[in-house]
This record gives sequence, structure tokens and C-alpha cells, in this order.
Amino acid sequence: MSYQVLARKWRPRRFSEMVGQEHVLQALINALDHDRLHHAYLFTGTRGVGKTTIARILAKSLNCEAGVSSEPCGSCSSCLEIAEGRSVDLLEVDAASRTKVEDTRDLLENVQYAPTRSRYKVYLIDEVHMLSNSSFNALLKTLEEPPPHVKFLLATTDPQKLPATVLSRCLQFNLKNMVPEQIAAHLAAVLDAEMIRYEEPALWLLGRSADGSMRDALSLTDQAIAFGAGAITEAGVRSMLGTVDMTFVYAVLEAVAAGDAAAALAAVAHMAEHAPDFESGLDELLSLLHRVAVVQMLPDHTDNSRGDSERVARLALSLTAEDAQLFYQMALNGKRDLPHAADPRSGFEMTVLRMLAFRPLVLPDDGSLIPSADGASGTAGPAPSKHGSAAARQSAAPAEEAAMAVIESPAAAEPPAAAESPALVSVPAAEPAKATAGARLQLDRASPPALTACADWPDLLDRLGLAGMVLSIASHCALESQQGNDFRFVLDDNQMGLFNPGHAERIRLALQNYFDTPVSVSIEPGRPASETPAMRTARHKQERQRAAEVAIESDARVQRLIQRFDGELDRTSITPLEP
Repeated sequence: MSYQVLARKWRPRRFSEMVGQEHVLQALINALDHDRLHHAYLFTGTRGVGKTTIARILAKSLNCEAGVSSEPCGSCSSCLEIAEGRSVDLLEVDAASRTKVEDTRDLLENVQYAPTRSRYKVYLIDEVHMLSNSSFNALLKTLEEPPPHVKFLLATTDPQKLPATVLSRCLQFNLKNMVPEQIAAHLAAVLDAEMIRYEEPALWLLGRSADGSMRDALSLTDQAIAFGAGAITEAGVRSMLGTVDMTFVYAVLEAVAAGDAAAALAAVAHMAEHAPDFESGLDELLSLLHRVAVVQMLPDHTDNSRGDSERVARLALSLTAEDAQLFYQMALNGKRDLPHAADPRSGFEMTVLRMLAFRPLVLPDDGSLIPSADGASGTAGPAPSKHGSAAARQSAAPAEEAAMAVIESPAAAEPPAAAESPALVSVPAAEPAKATAGARLQLDRASPPALTACADWPDLLDRLGLAGMVLSIASHCALESQQGNDFRFVLDDNQMGLFNPGHAERIRLALQNYFDTPVSVSIEPGRPASETPAMRTARHKQERQRAAEVAIESDARVQRLIQRFDGELDRTSITPLEP
């Protein structure tokens, strides 16, 4: 008997044998078991994800002699004929080779006649998007109102090319790409059943190379079996696919983590001796950095699918989380730039050299530059404080905006702020600290102030205990005049849309409670002639911001770092501490 390829031999014959696509299978199984069948189904997805397979299983379920159900018997004449591709009532059509309107008319010519032997006449049209506009028009009426004994099963890899009139007449199911975990697990089951020896890392290589297609994965597995003379090994699969041996990738990243440029370039040279695909090398480096970052954030979620969890854990300790993220971004940029490099090897080497050249540095108290990571801790020099920190951006490498150097002054022994937070600068308060409104009112009730003490309206407003919208309105008012118990305010024109007479009454009651004597208040729109409390607050904020920027700019270590890296101060990262 001739050899049957794995993709055909292991094609699922019932829904329970399908791998993945649970969201589609659940809907179909429920529809079959509860007799809620539609007349037209459309299955979409990339190649090799199971569109035609699901359609054939659905045809079996519809025409099984045991009855319509989600579990066809597989042994009756109808099931066997469909499985062997010789059922007269299952009309499989490749639309790519029958695009003319005459072909469609011929196909539908006998649609009104009952099926020859089965319960339903099933039309399975593959690559339906290849039909011409005239063919779609010829299909529309039948597709919308077919005879009760007809079912349409359509499959396509490009649903965007289907007219909306066709899409609206079908139940559409979008099949997803297979993830490498699903593919590797299925390949292991297949190879166990075939009694073929394999190495698990080799299955992961095949799963990733299949790019979401189970059919491609099985075809690659057939090729790997032939390549390895009946056995599947990681080395053999790497050689067959042209992927890079992970030993080289580990060596490169370990040399970068140690800051050893000579060892890193030696590892690349050793890799080059095996004629690798350097783009694949960057893919493997990205995958390794991703696993390192996951271990750093979640130590209990170690992935040992390749049997290298201990090596990944050591790399996670030798790199800081910031280094891992930065190297990942550099590898992404290196992959993007690889087609523009003089040759793939030099592009790969430049990516590695960038990791070494732009690794973040920290400037300790003595002004010397040392790497930001010292083993697992990733710290150097004295504990930083949140006072006087700033970010000096590296401008020498346009492709690497992530190369940053953080300067910390030892002014205080408080815990450091997060690396992503803006720089904080302690600036002396520009106004006295505010007492709580309740305490202020209690004190004032005990000793009512004189009405002549209200010349400084911003200071008085702090004592009234107002809140919410009333406080906002009052802060945009300027006290234009006060005659005895009568207060006249001018409200900024820009705030009049928010003002109503109730706000004036609330302000009057607050003043009356504060002075413990009846007062009257009038508020008119206009342009304040004097400074409002809101204006004073904005002015103080600007003064604190300027003072903070001056404090950062005058820091000697900031100046040294800017000079060394030809950088510039990111003023948007500087935020003064609140008084």
C-alpha cells in the first residue's frame, strides 16, 4: 500500500478530533443537536486551519443514516462515501477553477431536484471569493432561498472579496490560526501513534514554522521524518528549516549581559560558520528576551517547553527588567533594519553592539560611570532619592530613543521614585501652609475678625471653607471694592458660563459665617483689575516649575552626563513637589 501523507491520514473525521476552533465547533454542535440548521454557512480563515475539514464533517452530520447529529456514525454508506470523496450528494467545487458564470449556472441547474440517496444535497464551494461578479449574481437568489433539501457550505481565505449580499445570506464562522502550543501537542500525539521518535524542542520549531496552519505543520513533519531518516531531532529540524541553534543565541545574550563585546562578537562569528538565517537569529533572540522578561515579572511562570528553564532563569538574574525591555526593543528595530544592512551578519552584529553601547548607565557620587546592573540587584552606587532626579535623553542614536541615563542626587535618603515617573524637585513653598477649613472656622468663630482684615482676597478665600464649583467660581473672582459690609466682586468673563445666582449666595453665607455679621455680595462679569486667587495659584505654580528646572539644570552631574552623551534635558519630566 502506498504511503499516505500525515496531513491526509490524520485529517479529523468528527468534531471531537478537531484541534482548536472551539468557538466554531460549539455553535455547529448545538445547531445540529437542537435542529437549528441554517441553509448557508461560510467558513473563513487562513490556509490549513480546518475550513474544508469542518465543512465535510458537517456534511457527514447532515447526511448520516443514523440521523442528523453532531456525532456521525462514520460507518454507514453515506459517511463512508463522503469520507472517500465519492458521495453523489456532496458536490465539492473549487471556485478558483470554475469562475465563469456558465460554470455557476451549470452547478445550480439541478438544485431543484431532490438528492439521489442522502437527506440533503450539499454544495461545498471552496475558495468562493474567486467567483466572478456575474457568478455571485447568479448564485444570490438560490443562496437566499434554496429548496429545503439543499445546504450551502462556502469556504474562503479572503472574505473581504465577497460581496456584502453574499455575506448577509450566510452564517459566518471565522477560524483562528493555531498557536504553537496546540500544534506541538497534536504533533506529539500523531508521532506517538505513528511510533516515530522525536525530541520535544523539534516539535516547537515545527509548530512555530507552521505559522498557525496545522496542515503546514503536518507537511513539515513529513519532511522532517524524511530528513532525519525516521526520527525527528532538534538539530535535524533546525538544519532543515535553516533556523539558528539556540546555543549561539544564549551565548550572544549572556555575553551582552556580562558587557563582554569580544565574547559577543565571537559568538556571532561562531554562528556565522553554520550559515544561519540571521533574521531567524533575531527572531530567536526576541523569543528568548520575551521569556526572560516573563520570568523577571512572574518567577513562577517559567516555560520549560525547551528544557532550558535554568538557563533562562540565570539570564533573568543577570539582566535588569529595564535591560531586558530595552534589548527587546533594539532587537525589534534591528529586525526592521536588517534588509537595509550591508549584509545580514553585519546587521545582526550591529544590533548586538547597540545593546552593548546603549545599555543604561548610572552616575554615582564620585562621578564615574558604571553599568546599571550588578548581577541580580541591578543597582550601583548609593540609594537614590526622589529629589533632583531628571532624564537626559540620548540623541546620538536616532533609532534607539530608549537609551536613557538617570541622574539622582543624594540630598535625602527617601525611597527612589519609579523610573517612569517625572523627575521631582523639592522647592520651598511660595505661600503659607493652609490649615483645614474646619479648624480655621472654629478658630474664627471664637474670635471673629474685623471686616477691615479682608483686603487680601486670595488669603481670605483660603479661610472660608468653600468647595466644589462654588470654590472654583470664587477663585476666579477679584474683590473690586468693599464698603462696610458690602462686597463687590468681578468674575472673569471666561467663567460666566458656569455661574448662577446660587453661587453668589453661597459665597455670601460663607463670608457672613466667617465675620459673624450680616454681609451683602454682588458678582458682576468683567475683566478683573487685580489678581484673582486662581491667577495667584497659577503664578506660584509657574514659579515653582521654573525653580525646579533651574535646580536640575544647575546639577553638576546632570551637566556632565549631558556633555558625555551629547544629550538634552527633558523638561517635561520635571515636576516640582507640592508645597
